[in-house]
Amino acid sequence: MKPVTVIVNAGAGTGHDEAACDALRTQLTDAGLDAELVRADGGDQMIAAARRALEQGARLVAAGGGDGTINAVASVMVDSGVPFGVLPLGTLNHFAKDLGIPLDLGAAVRNLATGRPVQVDVGEVNGRIFLNNSSLGLYPDIVRDREKQQRRLGRGKWTAAAWAAFAALRRYPFLSMRLTVNGERLARRTPFVFIGNNAYTMQGLAIGERARLDEGVLSLYVAQRPTRLGLLRFAFDALLGRLGQERDFDVLTAPEFDIDTHRHHLLVATDGEVTEMHPPLRYRMRPGALTVLVPAVENGANQP
Repeated sequence: MKPVTVIVNAGAGTGHDEAACDALRTQLTDAGLDAELVRADGGDQMIAAARRALEQGARLVAAGGGDGTINAVASVMVDSGVPFGVLPLGTLNHFAKDLGIPLDLGAAVRNLATGRPVQVDVGEVNGRIFLNNSSLGLYPDIVRDREKQQRRLGRGKWTAAAWAAFAALRRYPFLSMRLTVNGERLARRTPFVFIGNNAYTMQGLAIGERARLDEGVLSLYVAQRPTRLGLLRFAFDALLGRLGQERDFDVLTAPEFDIDTHRHHLLVATDGEVTEMHPPLRYRMRPGALTVLVPAVENGANQP
């Protein structure tokens, strides 16, 4: 067993075929890493590969792909104490950006060899982790509709997303829910709920970024009742990984909270992946549960 395992999503970005994997193997060797490269199709294969690596004593496990891929492998790495590396090969790469991990593949590979380990927080909902965020209402509905259109009609991702967003605009959907947070019970009716792993900035040019991932709190953003045009803006902001302006949301922070509804099930997005869950939804913070390699500190930068 090699001491380093790198798990790559074959479908990440524009696709990671065998030729791209061969080039990545060369980069890993040039960085001084004795690494096994595993090319995986789908979350189940990624999770199995990560479990196998830990069972065989890997000293470093890395994931190459977008935020969904990073989430899948990280779900195995949580609480293991083994450093986790990130090769950002996706479209948005929020987790890598917020930790200061280079988006250039060569620099990200070098970070696997030279980076420092830091402990970062992980959010959890009904046993499923998220590194970036979770959401209810508008966003998971649009993602599920978009995926159906891609499968059934062969539409491209963004074309399908646009049609799904307009369909949601016609429905004008709202979710009635009960929140239990910081000892209070709150009733809300809203089209969009966003839960962040730590606090997201909501001003200037940094909308949707996080300054830290180690403050031990979840941030809860509940959209106020928008117009139909505002609903459409929420939809596209969510698909692009952004929030809105602070005036558009009720904002709360807490280490844990519950969300309940009268519905028998809800679509819940975690790091962009949509699953069906049964309420109540129990959100909790898992402080410092994941050890991640980030670039060495330079002048106090790159804080977790």
